[in-house]
Amino acid sequence: MRLLIASVLLLMAGQSLGAERVISLAPSLTEIVVELDAADLLVGVLDGGQRPAQVAAVPTVGHYGQLEMERLLSLQPDLLLLWPGSVSVAQRDQLRRMNIPTFTAEPHSLYQLADQIEQIGERLGRGERGRQVAGDFRQRLTELRQRYHRDVPMSVFYQVWDQPLYTVGGGQIISDALSVCGARNVFADLSQPAPQVSLEAVLQRDPELILASDARLLKAWNNWRQLKAVKTQHLLAVPDKGLERASGQMLEAVAKLCEILSPNR
Repeated sequence: MRLLIASVLLLMAGQSLGAERVISLAPSLTEIVVELDAADLLVGVLDGGQRPAQVAAVPTVGHYGQLEMERLLSLQPDLLLLWPGSVSVAQRDQLRRMNIPTFTAEPHSLYQLADQIEQIGERLGRGERGRQVAGDFRQRLTELRQRYHRDVPMSVFYQVWDQPLYTVGGGQIISDALSVCGARNVFADLSQPAPQVSLEAVLQRDPELILASDARLLKAWNNWRQLKAVKTQHLLAVPDKGLERASGQMLEAVAKLCEILSPNR
C-alpha cells in the first residue's frame, strides 16, 4: 500500500519512474542530462572535450569513437544515451546484442532536438523538467525564426575542414540553424551529415558568405576573389562552438549566429 501511494504521489508531481544508472555516450547528451537536473543519475560518460562541472568526477567509459566495453558493463547501466556518430558501427552492434535499454538521439532539426530533450526527460524520470526545458526551447526558437526571417535567404557555405574540404549537408542540424537565421546552406541538397565537397563545387554555388568552424580556415579563400563572399569580405568564424553540440545550450549559440548574420550588422 505504501509503495502504491508513493507511486501516485510521483505521478501527481508530474514525474515518472525512470532510469537510475545512466551512461551518456556523447558530450551533447551529457549536457542534456545536466540541463534536466539529472546529473546525479550518470554513472559513466564518453569523453569528448571539456565536461560540465556537475559531471567532472563521473567515470569515463572511453573516448569519442572508442568505447571501453568492459568498463561500461562494470557500471551496470539501466539506460544508454547514444549519439550514433560517437561510437563505431561495430561497437554499436555489440551494444545492441547486450540488450541494454538505449535511447538513440540524432536530431536533424532544432525542433527535433526539443522533442528529444523532452523524451530523454521522460526516460530519466524528469518528465516535468523535460517538458519545461523543451517548451522554453521551442518558444525561443520560434522567436528567433520570426525575428531573423528573410524573404530571400542569404546563401552560406559552412566549412568544417579544409584538407579535404568538408561541409554540412541538409540533414545536419547546423543546416537547420542557418535557416533559423534567415540563411540557406548552399549544400542543403546533400543528404550526408558531413559531405566532402570540391573547391569547384563551392565556386559554382558561389555563396554570399563563408562560415568556418575555425577562423584559421578563412585566410585561404582570399585566393578566390571571384567568389561573392570574398568580394564583400563576408568571411566569418563560428561565433560560439556550442553550435556544434546538439543540446539545450545550442539555442544561445544559434542566437549569436543570427546576430552576426543579421542584415543590420
